[in-house]
Amino acid sequence: MSKTGILLVGHGSKKEYNQSLITKTAAIIAEKHPDYIVRCGFMEFNEPTIKASLDMFKNDDINSIAVVPLFLARGVHIDEDIPGILGLSQGQKRGIFSLANKEIPLVYADPIGPNPLLADLMMENAKAALDTI
Repeated sequence: MSKTGILLVGHGSKKEYNQSLITKTAAIIAEKHPDYIVRCGFMEFNEPTIKASLDMFKNDDINSIAVVPLFLARGVHIDEDIPGILGLSQGQKRGIFSLANKEIPLVYADPIGPNPLLADLMMENAKAALDTI
C-alpha cells in the first residue's frame, strides 16, 4: 500500500545539536505516524542535503510527498532557496516529483509561523526556567 512521503527540512549548522534536533524530530514524526515515510534534509552544513533526501524517495512506494520546513518564519531560504531546490517558482506550493516509475504530487508547506502551539511551548519553557528560581 502506498504511503505519503514527508521531508522535514532544516537549515543545517556547524553545531551538531542542530542536525540532531532535526533528525530526532523526524524520528518522532515517523514513530507517531507510521503511515508516512519520513526523512530529513538540510539546506547547508549537514548531510543529507534536501536533494539527496528527495532522491531517497525515488524507489519508495509513495503517492505524494510533502516538504515541511522546520523554520519559524519566512525568509530567503523559505521563499527562494528551498523552492528552487524543489524545482518550484517563488510562491509556488505545488509541483511534480518523479519516482522511478511514475510522477506524484509534491507540496511545499509553510514555516511554523505564529502558531498557538508554539506559544504554548514557549510558555512551557518559561515556566520550566522559572521553576529553577
